Amino acid sequence: MKILLVEDEPDLQLAIYRYLEGEGYIVTTVNTYRHGLEKAHDYDYDCVIVDLMLPDGNGLDLVRDLKKRESTAGIIVVTAKDALSDKLTGLDTGADDYLTKPFHLPELNARIRSVLRRRLFGGQSKVTAGELTLWPDQQRISVGQTDIKLTSKEYELLMFLVTNADRLLSKSAIAEHVWGDAMDAADSHEFLYTHMKNLRRKLIAAGCPDYIQTRYGAGYIFSTRPS
Repeated sequence: MKILLVEDEPDLQLAIYRYLEGEGYIVTTVNTYRHGLEKAHDYDYDCVIVDLMLPDGNGLDLVRDLKKRESTAGIIVVTAKDALSDKLTGLDTGADDYLTKPFHLPELNARIRSVLRRRLFGGQSKVTAGELTLWPDQQRISVGQTDIKLTSKEYELLMFLVTNADRLLSKSAIAEHVWGDAMDAADSHEFLYTHMKNLRRKLIAAGCPDYIQTRYGAGYIFSTRPS
């Protein structure tokens, strides 16, 4: 899952970044309102974590911009402003959650999982796609009663495909989501072929039909519908 972190406190930004990367997220960090706005315009994220008091603007304006553009990203406000009126304003503006500083990093992660569960999986902790069952909170995937062991990138690939089922996804869109924003400058996305091949091989070996279709020159589609 891909996260944009807009936080100007260097130590806190680094602590959140390291923790969330360790939890398997792809995290992009910026420390100003302007850079946050640019990133949010240029890339898609599953969740945006934004501080309210930034050196060049108010994080609420970024929330307003995301809602105005009908972004599907979940939004979590993190701030030292703990007055009830501030919390109500943040949530009424469109944030999905509001966390006051200081906070424990596992609590932030739990809030992220909750937001993603509501946004991507209809609030369910278990997702079914054909013969596949996915438990996002546990990063667990099974076919029938058999759990499948995937690498972190194979897992992220599969989650991105499942959450965008029946949509043609370009190689660049997949690479950006799974490997990060820097992939937009990559000369080639051919490395994706190897990861996709390994993922398909593991799914098929576990007894899963081949739900991943290749569109040569265009990208990939995940579909459980008969072709």
